Amino acid sequence: MSRLLLSLAVVAFFVLCAAGMRLGWRNRQRRQSRLPELPAVPADPGTPLMAELTGVYVGTTTAGDWQDRIVVHGLGNRAATRVRLFNDGVLLDNAGGPLWIPADDLVDARADRALAGKAMGVDGLLVFRWRLGEHVLDSGVRGDDRDGYHEWITAVAATGKGGERS
Repeated sequence: MSRLLLSLAVVAFFVLCAAGMRLGWRNRQRRQSRLPELPAVPADPGTPLMAELTGVYVGTTTAGDWQDRIVVHGLGNRAATRVRLFNDGVLLDNAGGPLWIPADDLVDARADRALAGKAMGVDGLLVFRWRLGEHVLDSGVRGDDRDGYHEWITAVAATGKGGERS
């Protein structure tokens, strides 16, 4: 009898944990529902400025807070991705749906170690900082070829269209 009660207690504990996580995710979605819609991907973004980067889209967070994951508009889901840089912006062609970051909204790119609750090795992520309306966000990719991050950072800086706005 005590074994049955212990088993039921363990199962109830895991059900409560899952329900709590689901409730937390829904509350986060409700808080972030004020974020504007994502920019549409242009029909013809042009010719890529450099070779694409393949890897895993880790997620998007509020800039400066690596644990404040954005979950609305599909930004909270990890997915395989291909990243391409164009004159007019950056395209993260995620398996769950594309993310277009217009060059005018692109602030910078950097290598970082943590984003969206995921901590990697030193400079394990390529992170794009960008603006969505009044909000500044960080979107990260763990590339298959992390040796190419410096080229991406330099190329994004060379577009020179974003930058910090006062």
